Amino acid sequence: MSKLKVLITREELAAKVKELGQRISKDYEGKELLLVGVLKGGFMFLADLVREITIDVNIDFISCSSYGNSTVSSGIVRILKDIDYDITGKHVLLVEDLIDTGLTLTYLKDLFMAKHCASVKICTILDKPSRRKVDLQVDYQGIIIPDKFVVGYGLDYAEKYRNLPEVYVVEEI
Repeated sequence: MSKLKVLITREELAAKVKELGQRISKDYEGKELLLVGVLKGGFMFLADLVREITIDVNIDFISCSSYGNSTVSSGIVRILKDIDYDITGKHVLLVEDLIDTGLTLTYLKDLFMAKHCASVKICTILDKPSRRKVDLQVDYQGIIIPDKFVVGYGLDYAEKYRNLPEVYVVEEI
């Protein structure tokens, strides 16, 4: 059985999302920007983030998996749904809920760069740099969290808990 303990409140999430939205708006002023939400977990963060961005943006989604129903990444990235846009010459911002090992985002960044984008950058609301297996530059880093398994705010365990409005640590009891 598991117990959930609040790690990051709604207010903390909202403040960080607002800060990231302001930085992105400033950095991409006058540029054509495509936000690519990484499904499923990134949907909630992307929805909040886009409301804080003051420039025109396009939005698309990609779905990939490296976890399945496990709490540990397999390291093998499978694309389940690709984007619909032609991204040649476009500025792309990959929007993710959590960066852990960095393997998925490294794979996605390389995949998008191979499609001849003007730029590919990464934005995440949660980051666990202590778990990195690759050298990955996170251009818009949200909140650094400890090496704990978390759920809520789009993050799940076996497809449960995504709807929780805060980020929780899953504690075994």
